[in-house]
Amino acid sequence: KKKLKISGRELVSVPKQVFGLDQLQVLEMSPERESCLRYRMELLPREISHLRNLTCLYLDSNNLKKIPAEIGTLSHLERLTLSNNSLSSLPLEIGALQRLRSLHLANNSLTELPAPLCQLRSLTFLDMSDNKISTIASSIRHLEKLETLLLLYNSLDSLPEDVCLLSNLRTLWLGNNHLRSLPASFGELVNLDWGNNYCSCNFEGNPLESPPPEVCSRGPEEIRDYFLSFSRT
Repeated sequence: KKKLKISGRELVSVPKQVFGLDQLQVLEMSPERESCLRYRMELLPREISHLRNLTCLYLDSNNLKKIPAEIGTLSHLERLTLSNNSLSSLPLEIGALQRLRSLHLANNSLTELPAPLCQLRSLTFLDMSDNKISTIASSIRHLEKLETLLLLYNSLDSLPEDVCLLSNLRTLWLGNNHLRSLPASFGELVNLDWGNNYCSCNFEGNPLESPPPEVCSRGPEEIRDYFLSFSRT
């Protein structure tokens, strides 16, 4: 068996038999899109390390408070979803997941961008919306392949200049933070799709002053020109 979805009206633990399925590639233990179900798992067992062939692990909408260090042994993992839980931190070992391409962390209790994420060179999608993040580690620049970064509804009052080094970014949502200014090199993010149909760069709900919202909405060239005009004076 390579794919398994575990469902129950009030799932509180992982059946032990699951950890014997060493060929399992996809494990889903999430009530997403099933409003009649309510999951209450607080702990992911350390025995998750037995499932060495996992590529996708879905754990959204539980009550997880901790992820074990053994998560780092899942070397084939490409997709990990942990949104809508009660996580306040992530284990350092998550940085060992070098094949990880999609990581969902929205709506937890994280207060900063976890440092281990900076080691995930294959990551293309990072969702940390609706947490309580107030700072972003400058070493985020190491996420060289990152294409999507969602940081809506947090407490950011600044962005490190290193965000502008994420040259592969195509979607960056920054709405509903406390940003008053953007880094001077923000206009270098030329791969962002600024088209009205995609809204790939979102600033709504920020008290932006430099550059003002009307400049931001016009795209990277206008932002570059805005900062250039200051450097010439």
